[in-house]
Amino acid sequence: MKVVIAGTDTEIGKTWFASRVIETLRTAGVRVAARKVAQSFTRDDLGCTDAELLAAATGEDPTTVCPEAHWYSLAMAPPMAASRLGRAPFTIADLVASIAPSAADVMLIESAGGVRSPLADDGDTVALCRALRPDLVAIVADARLGCINAVRLATDVLREHHTVVALNRFEAADELHHANLEWLRARDGLDIVSDAEAVARRIETAFRGLRS
Repeated sequence: MKVVIAGTDTEIGKTWFASRVIETLRTAGVRVAARKVAQSFTRDDLGCTDAELLAAATGEDPTTVCPEAHWYSLAMAPPMAASRLGRAPFTIADLVASIAPSAADVMLIESAGGVRSPLADDGDTVALCRALRPDLVAIVADARLGCINAVRLATDVLREHHTVVALNRFEAADELHHANLEWLRARDGLDIVSDAEAVARRIETAFRGLRS
């Protein structure tokens, strides 16, 4: 089963959220692999790249999670970072071809930036999803002000896929966070949750359904 982890923006918490989903699935006995198709970064924040954080969650090697050819040590969209660093250009097809195979039950494939941020010279996360045809796209969004606009923009361009929206940094005591969730659920009919465990349950249910 393939699940794409997308985001409404950069620094939205995709990797943190994906790591929590992985931990929950593994606790439930589901074998999980993680892939980051490309990453651009500085080590000033946590001291770890997204690939290293995902690898810590799955027990894989970071270079299996993201091939070293697509590590770019510059905080720009991956194709922009590659160009600035004098590295070779690459396409969505190149990224898909570089995804290491796995015998895991579920493969989580994390994109970079927001859904319309450049991911390769010829496409973004929308193009990646079209190429991969995932069983589910989990869209990570921030629960704060601006949430509804960001979620609508992201789900509109991914409407051909089965999606779940996860509100990261959701605070149970915050009235706005609850209002945003309920508006998107009631007015837009979205499958929207507020924690990684709920996303993991949806993935596990879908996986069990595919096997039955």
